[in-house]
Amino acid sequence: MQIHYISEQNSILNHFLTQIRDVNIQKDSMRFRKNIERIGEIMAYELSKTLEYKEISVQTPLGIKHTTTIADNVVLCSILRAGLALHTGFMDFFDDAENGFVSAYRHHYNNDDKFEILVEYQAAPSFQDKNLILIDPMLATGQSLVAVFNKLIVEETPKEIHIAVVIATPEGIQFLEENLPQNCHLWVAALDEKLNEKNYIIPGLGDAGDLAYGDKL
Repeated sequence: MQIHYISEQNSILNHFLTQIRDVNIQKDSMRFRKNIERIGEIMAYELSKTLEYKEISVQTPLGIKHTTTIADNVVLCSILRAGLALHTGFMDFFDDAENGFVSAYRHHYNNDDKFEILVEYQAAPSFQDKNLILIDPMLATGQSLVAVFNKLIVEETPKEIHIAVVIATPEGIQFLEENLPQNCHLWVAALDEKLNEKNYIIPGLGDAGDLAYGDKL
């Protein structure tokens, strides 16, 4: 797996990452969503540099301009519900992309810290021979992303697979490396220290879905 850490060099990305972690700024859910969206835009821009382009000619009011445009077909696929704001950021840049959505959540079957990942809803276009971008803000254990990937990759084979996450753990990255194809690209805005005993990211930022859209039952 090829891993791209895009916050290693200081940029405005680190400013937005700082704000989404701050417990005082987190109280403003609209600002939290907007910052996640901005991070998605930055990640989409960085990812776009790896796609294939083709030469075209464009008629301007004063002449012809020879330039390039994206040759690849892109499918954005987000994990509900936490991935929605990040998905919006990617759509802002990949505005011609097709879009898919999948639900995945931790089911604590014995009401303890043990859980399984349930994937119960899928609405996605064909991504055969297209660039599939899986979007999820938090890469904790990695089990949700692998479960969604296994659900999607049943009958179709994408041209390339990109996974975009805001915050990741070493444990989650290792799990993806062990369970996903080696030709995947993983895009990470920030790498955190570890998982705690409840499999939450430390220092992390809390529950991205709750912060963006309110507490759930």
